[in-house]
Amino acid sequence: MLRASRPLSALLLPLAAAGLLSSCTDSDANPAAEDTQPFALSDTMMKDIRLDTVRAEPVRDELTLSGQITSNGDKTVQVFPLVGGVVERLNVELGDHVQKGQVLAVIRSGEIADLQNQSATAGTDLDIARKNLAVAEDQFQSGLASEREVTLARKELQKAQSNVGKSRKQLSVYGVSADGTYTLRAPISGFITEKNVTDHMQFNADNVQNLFTVSNLDDVWIMANVFESDITKVKEGYQADVTTLAYPDKHFQGRIDKVFNVLDPQAKVMKVRVRLANPGYLLKPEMLARINVLNTEDARMLAVPSESVIFDKDRNYVMVYRDRKNVETREVKIDKTVGDVSYVASGLKAGDVIIAKNQLLVYDELND
Repeated sequence: MLRASRPLSALLLPLAAAGLLSSCTDSDANPAAEDTQPFALSDTMMKDIRLDTVRAEPVRDELTLSGQITSNGDKTVQVFPLVGGVVERLNVELGDHVQKGQVLAVIRSGEIADLQNQSATAGTDLDIARKNLAVAEDQFQSGLASEREVTLARKELQKAQSNVGKSRKQLSVYGVSADGTYTLRAPISGFITEKNVTDHMQFNADNVQNLFTVSNLDDVWIMANVFESDITKVKEGYQADVTTLAYPDKHFQGRIDKVFNVLDPQAKVMKVRVRLANPGYLLKPEMLARINVLNTEDARMLAVPSESVIFDKDRNYVMVYRDRKNVETREVKIDKTVGDVSYVASGLKAGDVIIAKNQLLVYDELND
């Protein structure tokens, strides 16, 4: 059966209608001359075909893997609360995009209230220590206090200043607002890919899991499975062509950037990681993906476009072009086809010119 991009009948109709293949005489006017008329490609057909030259190219190999898209682990942050309390306001939902510093949730906490009380107490103690030092210095000038009492007052002031500084640092770490609530903010810009909190939820900071996970999806990872028999066929740096169920006609280009040199004891597969740019955030974590790993071998073989090969009667042919009146049907042996390239084991030599488009029309005319 012929291999072509369209049914043969559909391709032959335009040929007959447009007179793409011409002869020096009209067969309708002289039926007796039909068997002897010379073959030639018409001007119209010369515009419709495409010629290509056979050349030696490095042999590419292709391995198909299955995998799953994940967020970039280097750009993913789990967000834990630093205090226990009650969620007073929840500002984001799963899948939302957030900017760094954006408020994710507001928490009212007894721990924060204690910290604020401690801060207020430290401030009062600082005021008292300052006044005590001023009184001690005045009394020392008047001879009513000893130098030792002044020294002790200075040390109490230093202690009070230290306590105030400690309280302020604690409050700044917790992100406490003026009304005494704890504000949970996004540590990076990205999407909320995990959410383990609800409005008015109560929790204890000592045993709570992460409330949110924020992932930057500007680029993503694909964790692909490599069976034991294919381990030697993958290496870091190999090119990867990725397709997904969501976008079957769209190809994403990436490279293997990590080979995990251990086998899963249950599945008996080794993982490799493909890094992909993700413009428009088309690729989502947990999507299934098909990965075609391409690598170039040291060997070289004669190569032709795969679309130029005609498969008919269990054999492969190409149309070798010398000039518009001299086109030969040549049987070839194809070693393998990788993507849009077929590697020829025999039947052609470097420099041969072949018809790479609409060759099926010429083949049918010559081999009817």
